[in-house]
Amino acid sequence: MVDDNMTFSLWLDFIERDFLKERFVDLVERRVVNGATSNPSIFAQAIGNSPAYREALKALSGRPPKEKYEALAVEDIKTAALVLRGVYDEGSEGYISIEVDPFLAFDTAGTVAEARRLFRMIDEPNVMIKVPATEAGYAAMSELLGDGISVNATLVFSPEQARCCLDAMKVGIDEFENTGGERVEGVISVFVSRFDRLLDPQLEEKGLPTALTGIMNAAKIYNIVQANHTPSVRTLFASTGVKEGQNLPPDYYIRELYGPHCINTAPLATLEAFGERGLPEHPVLPIPQEKIDDYFHTLETNGIVMDEIYRRLLEEGIAAFEASFASLLTLLTEEDK
Repeated sequence: MVDDNMTFSLWLDFIERDFLKERFVDLVERRVVNGATSNPSIFAQAIGNSPAYREALKALSGRPPKEKYEALAVEDIKTAALVLRGVYDEGSEGYISIEVDPFLAFDTAGTVAEARRLFRMIDEPNVMIKVPATEAGYAAMSELLGDGISVNATLVFSPEQARCCLDAMKVGIDEFENTGGERVEGVISVFVSRFDRLLDPQLEEKGLPTALTGIMNAAKIYNIVQANHTPSVRTLFASTGVKEGQNLPPDYYIRELYGPHCINTAPLATLEAFGERGLPEHPVLPIPQEKIDDYFHTLETNGIVMDEIYRRLLEEGIAAFEASFASLLTLLTEEDK
């Protein structure tokens, strides 16, 4: 559940047409969530499994697959934005995110052009465009925020990526405000659980604590964002669902990253598990920097090179996003057969 006093927000990482018209409305009205995120994998699951898209797909028959995807996605994102508009109009939150084509991750001009086009098509102010945290992405973030388009910086794994996002966002936000713009915001989406799924087998062999690297890395980036003192940029914790085999409470990555001025986006089952147990009595964040530094020093002395981990996870993340988008386009191509 959302904690307004703590300025702790929960966003739903899920999209499906019928769900948006009924259950999502209820979740927003009850303040279970105050925002949402999407990605090509979520759309592929929705389009492939839900009968809600059958008629729309028939009407789109014969069109190129990416055009089909955009037509379906734009309608769903607009629906979600309208549900969240009341929250947005209150002055904060109320955003829904849509991702640019992941094959544009290293193309600044292509990212900016597609982001502007999607934003115009959806035509709602409370839409965030998801842009990968690459060198090309940083430049795109500045341009988009300067245009008054809010940005969700995605695939953030390292503190260095977070600093680059902050610098890029500040340039864009300052430009927008200096030209009379009133409201544009950014979030820095830190991926959490992937660190533990990668490193925990090694740590367990070495007799070291597990299920902590993702938390400590996220807490480190959170501290960097907070120290930047830019109210319109917040940390968003992503990839916070517990996967099979992790032997953790389903809401572990929400509960362990509970604190002020941040957002956690998660699947519905994870959010429901968190709601069943209620809000924690005390915030976990911020974690003292000395404790974070000690943790990573222990990893280093045990042969874990974080720069290599950061690079690997980013490369794998981009590849996974591209594969998901390609699978979605294949699915939409096969709809015409």
